[in-house]
Amino acid sequence: MTIKSNMTPAWIAILIITGIIASCSDPKSEDASATTAVDVQVENSLKPEGSGYFSASGQIEADQLAHISTRMMGYITAVHVNIGDKVKKGQPLIDINNTDLEAKKSQAMSGVKQAESIFLNAQRDMERYEVLYEQKSASQKEFDDVQTQYNIAKAQLESARQGQREVEAMLSYSNISAPFNGVITSKSVNLGDMARPGQPLLSIEAPGNFVAISMVPESIIAHIHQQDSVKVIVKSNGTSLKGTISEISTSSQNSGGQYLVKIKLTIPKEITLYSGMFIAVEFPSDQLSNSRITVPKSAIVSKGELQGIYTVSSSNTALLRWLKLGREYGDQIEVLSGLSEGESYIVSAEGKLFNGVKLNIK
Repeated sequence: MTIKSNMTPAWIAILIITGIIASCSDPKSEDASATTAVDVQVENSLKPEGSGYFSASGQIEADQLAHISTRMMGYITAVHVNIGDKVKKGQPLIDINNTDLEAKKSQAMSGVKQAESIFLNAQRDMERYEVLYEQKSASQKEFDDVQTQYNIAKAQLESARQGQREVEAMLSYSNISAPFNGVITSKSVNLGDMARPGQPLLSIEAPGNFVAISMVPESIIAHIHQQDSVKVIVKSNGTSLKGTISEISTSSQNSGGQYLVKIKLTIPKEITLYSGMFIAVEFPSDQLSNSRITVPKSAIVSKGELQGIYTVSSSNTALLRWLKLGREYGDQIEVLSGLSEGESYIVSAEGKLFNGVKLNIK
């Protein structure tokens, strides 16, 4: 019992000291950090006025593009170009082994010469018998026989020439040349490879002439028309270009339910484009003018698969609101649910936002 009575004052002393230390701490600093307001800028959610637009993705393509292949099979004996080379119309690109075709060409040329000789003899006989027949020195049968031989020789000559043209056409697929002035953009074969009918060998594009190709869904295709003006944004650098719809596909059977739209571009001299660049095309659509609420994409907060936006509560604090989002329209995104027209939301903040933090609205 003596030990117990001696320890009790010690514990009491420790508790007193702890209380004194706690009482000496400054609660004002903790409260200040907890109640420091974050400077923010807010906007009210409104439906856009005027004409709306629909945004669709696409790519830049050369207006004049050719994927070169061949109709014959054979080993490639020469490749005269590389990717990036500039070529002129008619310039040799690829040679394919054509020994058998060269032999057929020689035979065809010999056949043409032989047919020409026979035709010339028949033509001379025809001219002589025409004179004799007019002088009544040749019978009708003799004249008809000569005329028949002339027509046969003429037909044989035309057949021989047609055969020669056919061989020369086949040779054009073995000695491939550039169809127009352009730049080689791809090469899928090398010396010694086996070329097959329909196999892509090279791609060539005409430089400087670019168009925009975009795919749009059936929900919007009825609201766009040829010669409509559109805005084309190059995603890699944010460049904005003016465009005019030049072609609209009327079928989506072979394009996965999407309709192909071709856009002619107005490209300033200082803008450099490359085939294959990704773009966003803004198609004007009056059907979208008063049907949606949009917010800046920069104001959206993402946490995993959830997306939301910070709004301003009645007590002037931040409140994270989860949203259901729709299509993108340039730098704006459609809000399908979670935000009503006229509600305030935060577009930028000079500090960290979290639920309940006080706000200083500028």
